[in-house]
Amino acid sequence: MSIITPRIIAVLIAFGSIQSFATSPALAAGAKAILAGGCFWCIEKDFDKVAGVKDVISGYIGGTLKNPTYKTYAGGGHREAVQISYDPKQISYEQLLYIFWRTVDPTDAGGQFCDRGESYSTAIYPLSKTQQKKAKASKAALQKSGVLKRKIVTPIIAAGKFYPSEEFHQNYADKKPLRYKYYRFSCKRDRTVRKLWGKQAYSGVNLGS
Repeated sequence: MSIITPRIIAVLIAFGSIQSFATSPALAAGAKAILAGGCFWCIEKDFDKVAGVKDVISGYIGGTLKNPTYKTYAGGGHREAVQISYDPKQISYEQLLYIFWRTVDPTDAGGQFCDRGESYSTAIYPLSKTQQKKAKASKAALQKSGVLKRKIVTPIIAAGKFYPSEEFHQNYADKKPLRYKYYRFSCKRDRTVRKLWGKQAYSGVNLGS
């Protein structure tokens, strides 16, 4: 009986034998999640506050262009997104999704807040079949709850290659705090989220269930 090692899986992926999910969720995902929620500066900053999150990287995903840059990613069909590394002993994938929903407007297919276009639209990119199942269940439960009056349009798409953005964009909120705060305020991100979600709007402390 042959043994499928991480190295063999990497070779199979490289040659296209495995195209969506790796056979093992642990090998495919580890303790990572990829989420698109509009401006990656903002999503990165929101998740930096979350207990159990170890690192958040801004980047691009979903398009066909190799090695996209900030100037080319939109034309290549990519979305702005973040890759979250987390400790599953402290926070679960489901809790990350709970927070994600409540930091965005998942009923807006045209972008997020003042940023318009598909490159700024929301999406969940599962890294395994397990994450895909949990993402679909989370979306269905939220829609059924009736908290949001409109249809949730956030797609759930098997993750392709995630490209980290330029260093300039990493931890932007800490590097350029005044510019970041002005952008976030003028884009009406927080006001829109509070209006949409009410008391459930993510405040940096509430995780829900």
